[in-house]
Amino acid sequence: MQTSTFNTPALFGDHHVTEVRRLLFEVPGVKDVYASSAFRAVQITFDEAQTSHEALARQLDAAGYLGEIPMLTEVSVAAEADSVFRHSATYETVKKTVSFQQKVPYSGRPLWNCPGMGVIKNMDE
Repeated sequence: MQTSTFNTPALFGDHHVTEVRRLLFEVPGVKDVYASSAFRAVQITFDEAQTSHEALARQLDAAGYLGEIPMLTEVSVAAEADSVFRHSATYETVKKTVSFQQKVPYSGRPLWNCPGMGVIKNMDE
């Protein structure tokens, strides 16, 4: 029996763990599979007479679990001339449906009660 460990950056959810285990147990000679979405790693115990480290790597790679996850890169150019916010490459697909901008008028007091904070008073009063 031999054990191989693979770093799997694309293994980030429990549904991926289930799928990786299913894929690997289809390979003849695989005896045990430990997959962790928290550590993004897979440890496989297998019979080296029936399969190899390379064959298991090919199985994981074909399913898309090896290698880096393609991510969209944020650009520093504002999407609109009057905007001061940067937008990611996904902005084109969602347009203005997602926004984190909020305008809250200042009224001279905290917006919520917070221990140790209150309205600032003048020391002369």
